[in-house]
Amino acid sequence: MSNGSYDVIVIGGGPAGYPLAIRAAQLGMKALCIDGWLNRDNTPSFGGTCLNAGCIPSKALLESSELFHKAQHEFAVHGIGVGEVALDLKKMQERRAAVSKANSGGVKLLFAANKVTGLFGFGKLLGDGKVAYTSHDGKEEVFTGKHIVIATGSEPVNLTKIAPFDGDRIVDSWGALEFSEVPKRLGIIGAGVIGVELGSVWSRLGAKTVILEALPTFLPMVDAAVSKEAARQFAKQGLDIRLSAKVTAVKTTAAGVEVEYDSADGKKTESFDKLIVAVGRRPYTANLGADVAGVALDERGFVKIDAHYKTSAPGIYAVGDVTGGAMLAHKAIEEGVVLAEQFAGQKSEVNYHAIPSVIYTSPEIAWVGMSEEQAKAAGYEVKVGSSPFVANGRARAMEAMAGMVKFISDVKTDRVLGVHMIGPYVSELCAEAVLALEFAATTEDIQLTMHGHPTLSETFHEAALAVDGHAIHSANKKK
Repeated sequence: MSNGSYDVIVIGGGPAGYPLAIRAAQLGMKALCIDGWLNRDNTPSFGGTCLNAGCIPSKALLESSELFHKAQHEFAVHGIGVGEVALDLKKMQERRAAVSKANSGGVKLLFAANKVTGLFGFGKLLGDGKVAYTSHDGKEEVFTGKHIVIATGSEPVNLTKIAPFDGDRIVDSWGALEFSEVPKRLGIIGAGVIGVELGSVWSRLGAKTVILEALPTFLPMVDAAVSKEAARQFAKQGLDIRLSAKVTAVKTTAAGVEVEYDSADGKKTESFDKLIVAVGRRPYTANLGADVAGVALDERGFVKIDAHYKTSAPGIYAVGDVTGGAMLAHKAIEEGVVLAEQFAGQKSEVNYHAIPSVIYTSPEIAWVGMSEEQAKAAGYEVKVGSSPFVANGRARAMEAMAGMVKFISDVKTDRVLGVHMIGPYVSELCAEAVLALEFAATTEDIQLTMHGHPTLSETFHEAALAVDGHAIHSANKKK
């Protein structure tokens, strides 16, 4: 093992931690990254929840399940006959696991290439610039760091009083990726990003899926026009999303899971083979030693930080999910990189007004900046424009015409305040919207930018034109 003194010690090797260690090493700092993740087979792995049990494996299953669904319902329209389509879930799951393994293995290679020391095991704060390291086989060592960073991430919220995880009938988002057979009836508590993505996977593969959401509105963080279209498309696909449905009791039986919930029509009960609890995530600070080191946590357990990610303890910082805010891997990556650069004396910072969000359903949902409702609530006088994918030649050729792009702009300055979209590959189209907000673009800037034809990006262009009633290939709404 290398010398016990480092410029940067990172506790946590997820999307916040490993990029921070890499960037610090690139800037000439001696960096150590400690990560405690263990997979189901007890193999250690860098990458945290994202690479091992979240972003990456869920996208692998979403892709596989969408192809399966297309083979059943769409290929014939293209003149492709495939006969009876069979599902090999075992092979699909093996591919999902392989995708995750390849990505997490890539982190080890990056550590080696950048001369980062990566250790599997647990790090605990001791105070006075010291971190206690315990390997998975029980070996202990103490390291000293000039800068110590908490990047321990988050974990699924466990409804211990109502529906505690049992790893079999009642599972979290990780368990929901590991099913060895398709449930006949699947229940999901929570219609947020994770709930609708997982619901989409298993619904496409044949599960009768019911999503119970306590809130009265669907995807309230998305522009109302987009969330309304999303609800319509998901209903067409067979996803049964029930709003204002507050779960009050869950009971496991020999046959499955019984769920009681309050609705506008009174108390109801549903029976499922499996139940996924997807009601959010909480900071992971178990056995971190925050109290010993003098690191203050807020009332919900998040690490308190200032604008430069400093905690209440000297020399200790925190980034990513463990600090709260938007729990997104790309936000965590940027925070890690920016903090490493701040250690090097650079004046880097994260633009929290230009953070993209994506829901990888079909159609996809993506947005950046404010919705029309949020902009008005913030006091802006807004002008809006939208264009549907049904008017886009490329979308029609793809048989992917559902959805639209909507712009929200400031009347006084013409600046783009937000772009919300639903449709084919909007996860990729959203990058242009992020760039627009990053450079404080006006709507006119986008209107005057040529877009390739035929491409899906033309709908983005048309929506910008529609803000001022100049759309060419879709109807302009009367103002």
